[in-house]
Amino acid sequence: MTNNMFFIANWKMFGDFKSVNSIKMVIKLSKDKKYKKAKIVYCPPYTLIDKFLKITNKSKIKIGAQNCHHSQNSGPFTGSVNVDLIKSIGAKYVIIGHSENRVSGDTNHIINLKIKSALKKKLKIIFCIGETLKEKKNNKTNLVLKSQIIRGLKNVKKNNNIIFAYEPVWSIGTGVVPKNNDLKIQIYTIKKMISKLWRLKNPKIIYGGSVNPKNINELRKISSINGFLIGGASQKAKNFIDIIKKTIN
Repeated sequence: MTNNMFFIANWKMFGDFKSVNSIKMVIKLSKDKKYKKAKIVYCPPYTLIDKFLKITNKSKIKIGAQNCHHSQNSGPFTGSVNVDLIKSIGAKYVIIGHSENRVSGDTNHIINLKIKSALKKKLKIIFCIGETLKEKKNNKTNLVLKSQIIRGLKNVKKNNNIIFAYEPVWSIGTGVVPKNNDLKIQIYTIKKMISKLWRLKNPKIIYGGSVNPKNINELRKISSINGFLIGGASQKAKNFIDIIKKTIN
């Protein structure tokens, strides 16, 4: 595996104040020198960001947001949270382009605006890309990914603060994970694509899509992967720890 591995927990619309205490085991793990290569990031709902920041204050764990509004300026956007608000509370990361948000209306243009806005505030970005099952069956995976990268990064200069998360839409929440050889080829293709389009020598690519303690032993064999974006399995500390331990060991 690479020197540092990202373990990004996307809690989605789950969690309450009581559930924050469940990550104490992960905090303990993060302080163990044996797992110093693990870069742990929690992205809880907006309502829990402050609580997460306080409980992880004396650890190496970082906190991020699951999305942001595309406008950096304050305005009449009821229910929205922009990068200024995310930055002001102390979060360091933000997920942009997740397929669940794309389905809700995030176009490549809007995603591009969000990325530019986040970079201005020096937030680290987890930029999600991925194809649907229909696109995969029609052999349009690379065409879709290329379009998402080009349009999402339009007029964005190469930047090491962007982590690319390959999340095949057909894998998210389904329990279906790409075969290792297929995923290995796809990660290689994405890295080559980013290097050519964006002139970035070593882009960081993480994988997301039904990652759990049962399949992590296979996934960790792909040396070109720089980490994992983990959904449901990250909500239980034991499962999240199992994933980290099996990857690092």
